[in-house]
Amino acid sequence: MAFIEAVMQYGFLQKALLTSVMVGIICGVIGCFIILRGMSLMGDAISHAVLPGVAISYMLGVNFFFGAVISGVITAIAIGFVSQNSRIKHDTSIGIMFTAAFASGIIIITMLKSSTDLYHILFGNVLAVRLSDMWITLGISLFVLGAVYLFYKELLVTSFDETMGAAYGLPVRFIHYFLMTLLTMVTVASLQTVGIVLVVAMLITPAAAAYLLTERLWMMIFLASGIGVISSIVGLYFSFTYNLASGATIVISSTAIFILVFLFSPKHGLIWKTLKVKKRELH
Repeated sequence: MAFIEAVMQYGFLQKALLTSVMVGIICGVIGCFIILRGMSLMGDAISHAVLPGVAISYMLGVNFFFGAVISGVITAIAIGFVSQNSRIKHDTSIGIMFTAAFASGIIIITMLKSSTDLYHILFGNVLAVRLSDMWITLGISLFVLGAVYLFYKELLVTSFDETMGAAYGLPVRFIHYFLMTLLTMVTVASLQTVGIVLVVAMLITPAAAAYLLTERLWMMIFLASGIGVISSIVGLYFSFTYNLASGATIVISSTAIFILVFLFSPKHGLIWKTLKVKKRELH
């Protein structure tokens, strides 16, 4: 009750709540495509790869959105280029590129001698979100949701079978990099709430929980978004009430929901599967 009264009273909490909800929705939507394509490691890579772009933007005094998107897309292209032009496998290429990008970002931020900014970038601080950040998050959210709505069929086909997508004449490689661009934008939008280190959890955990609940992509997208929103609200509540790190509490809330789904999912839950096995043994 005190949390609701505080939301009604304080502007900073209203901005934090709205931003968290938007991030929960778009992380859930993009996360579905990421895990269906088996690209969870790519989500981790892109989330870390935006760091040098953010650092350079701070250094030049421009909005970090532009630097982060450019840095993320360049890293995604570099990962694809190395894996396609050598015998190195894709996961190895990801490991090389994202660590190099992340290390570059750390060095640049260290040179800036701004440890406070580094802490906020790495772990987020949604309670300090500015009005301009909230509008940027809203713009990114509308763009990402609109893009997924318009290209849903293309993303659906290429997510389940790229070979079939190519046979239908779809530009598979272009769609891959388009999805990487959307992923980078979602990562940028999540910087203020959960930070670079924890954004991959918001991309993967709600979508993974939704994956255990349904076998239809459109339903999975809605469920993942819903879980993302609930995680954001519950996490923000615990962060505000007990003075805990907001990004961490949002991620822990998401993990708690995943554990519940993992245990009690009607079709794929561990408990129901165990009960079915025991029932078969008794017969």
